[in-house]
Amino acid sequence: MARIYDCSVDTDLLTGMRLARQAVGRGEVVVIPTDTVYGVAADAFNPEAVQRLLDAKGRGRDAPPPVLIPGQSTLDALADFVPDVVRRLVDEFWPGGLTVILVAQPSLVWDLGETRGTVALRMPANSFALELLAETGPLAVSSANRTGEPAATTAQEAVDQLGESVDIFLDGGAAGGAASTIVDASRVTDAGGRVRIVREGAITRAQIQQLIGDELEPVVAAPAEPAQPAATDEPAATDQAPVPDEPDAPRGTASGAERAERVDGSPDPAAATPAAEATDDAGPTYPEFVEPAGAAEPAGEPASDPTATEPPADPPAHPR
Repeated sequence: MARIYDCSVDTDLLTGMRLARQAVGRGEVVVIPTDTVYGVAADAFNPEAVQRLLDAKGRGRDAPPPVLIPGQSTLDALADFVPDVVRRLVDEFWPGGLTVILVAQPSLVWDLGETRGTVALRMPANSFALELLAETGPLAVSSANRTGEPAATTAQEAVDQLGESVDIFLDGGAAGGAASTIVDASRVTDAGGRVRIVREGAITRAQIQQLIGDELEPVVAAPAEPAQPAATDEPAATDQAPVPDEPDAPRGTASGAERAERVDGSPDPAAATPAAEATDDAGPTYPEFVEPAGAAEPAGEPASDPTATEPPADPPAHPR
């Protein structure tokens, strides 16, 4: 049975954090609050755990999850190269709603899915998430919803959608709801290159432009294309307009709400809170695939050439 731990209650917080940490260590998935939307999290270095995360969402390996980290120092451990422009961006916007796609360290032993050698990284502005990350290390995290459904902005909404596949839910109150902005810096090298906005979200294009100027790739007008079907889980790959996370589909009458209960036996008062329309699944944004907000191209499937230090010929543009 799904268990919700109210992080505003000291006893629940201590118990919930301990059980969540233990669950991650066993390769299980947990739901955590973030500053954007609720996320379903797994040990980023445990391939079986990452697969459980994808299974819980009903998503394939072509939509790898982003990785949440506890601090900027972890950037250099997970990314092969961190350009100066990225350091300026994270100095300004971390912790917060900015996901950065970089070339992954080729020596890392992990399997986040079809990342094409990149990883999407973010430091969340949520004290509960950061506390857990400080104890577990990097976590693969995708929005706590079934693919195609609205992102969860409360713990109970996450239970309604994922109650069958997740046991531990940390309730940190209502989440902000705005998906993170995703930028792709995987093509930036010492020789040059520009940062590209894959999805505009919590951080606006104007804010980024003001900080890095012409190091931001300009918007290129693209031929008009037919509107995407409402149920698609793969938004358009231009940054002329914010790339949607996941479609706003009707919420199903999941039985998870009936099974879920708080540790103290009381009903969840946030159960009636409307779900957000966008998820925070920052995934790698490839020319032919733009992951819904929150599916960041993880860095690291074992590459055929583990010594490679340059981004792939056709690097992806990546999305609690």
